[in-house]
Amino acid sequence: MDKYDHLAIRCSRLGCDVTFSYCRQEGGIVPCFRIITCWRPFFSVEQHLKENMTAESWDNFLSHMPKDKITTLIELIEEAKNKVKQEKQ
Repeated sequence: MDKYDHLAIRCSRLGCDVTFSYCRQEGGIVPCFRIITCWRPFFSVEQHLKENMTAESWDNFLSHMPKDKITTLIELIEEAKNKVKQEKQ
């Protein structure tokens, strides 16, 4: 059993208390995409996950992480600029 599995916090996505063990398994083959953000104040969750996941699982987890809002906005702005440029041609 994971040494942090019994810890519980309020989940902003579900609106109820959840344990760390739930967050580790919430995403099916990968942990919940918010696990690092939510658990960071309590322990070094990123380091803990890296130590307890295979390199392949860790890479898979990172590839499932959504982009932050700033990155998404910048990408949307670039797409809009490109679309306007193409329409002018």
